[in-house]
Amino acid sequence: MSTEPDTSEVYLNGEFIPLGEACVPVMDRGFLFGDGVYELIPVYGGRPFRLSQHMERLDNSLGSVRMENPLQLDAWERIFARLTGSIPDIDQLLYLQVTRGVDRTRNHLFPQGGEPTVFVMAWTAEPRDPDISGKGIAAVVLEDNRWHRCDIKATALLGNVLLRQAAQDAGAAEAILVRDGLVTEGSSTNPFVVQDGEILTPPASNRLLRGITRDLVLELARGVDMPCAERHITRDELETADELWISSSSREVQPVTLLDGKPVGEGVPGALWRRIDDLFQDYKAHL
Repeated sequence: MSTEPDTSEVYLNGEFIPLGEACVPVMDRGFLFGDGVYELIPVYGGRPFRLSQHMERLDNSLGSVRMENPLQLDAWERIFARLTGSIPDIDQLLYLQVTRGVDRTRNHLFPQGGEPTVFVMAWTAEPRDPDISGKGIAAVVLEDNRWHRCDIKATALLGNVLLRQAAQDAGAAEAILVRDGLVTEGSSTNPFVVQDGEILTPPASNRLLRGITRDLVLELARGVDMPCAERHITRDELETADELWISSSSREVQPVTLLDGKPVGEGVPGALWRRIDDLFQDYKAHL
């Protein structure tokens, strides 16, 4: 979770300017079509978290929508350092967005010779909520009705927005999505199910965004020989899980203790989640 952006400046198309002065033309394809991609990167102790993995995913998303990365890695790093450098001891979140840029007319076809729009901002992350560690969160199961290229971290997030709002309206913190009877992801997270001591998460595919935190959870589990697997998870397995977690860059790894109004397992954060959370916090502390 995060607070409102509180930075005094942002980066937009080669300039650092005050947030309140940052504007893009109405003919920008990001505004008209959601024709762009983005990344959200946690910053701990002034250091972007898993930066190489985030930038690799950015390249993958750009390639999938037939765009090139407009900046070299060292240029991105200089931007990140300036935007986060004023408060290096406070956890932050970096948001970067690249759209296909401005066109002369509203045309579905790609513009010829256009320049991409590049936008970056940073803000202070919310501190860990002790209630979540003690009680967990509630989630609901909803049908995954989004498009079939969820592996692209695209700015066109209306489907995710509607699903997250539906969860909120139902008194839950997240929606766990199911397509064709199989779990895909959350509205803005990756899910993990624990069955008989094994940690399970859906395999990477076009049906879900392969989260950076998701991959780290698997890496940490395998590093201490905790049984885990990437495989399809049925709705029945979801609803009968011993433990259920969600992960994302802004929420880290959170335990779900209530699903569709029913307790998950014993209805409290489980022992395996606590082990993974300890490993995750230790990993952060030794960046």
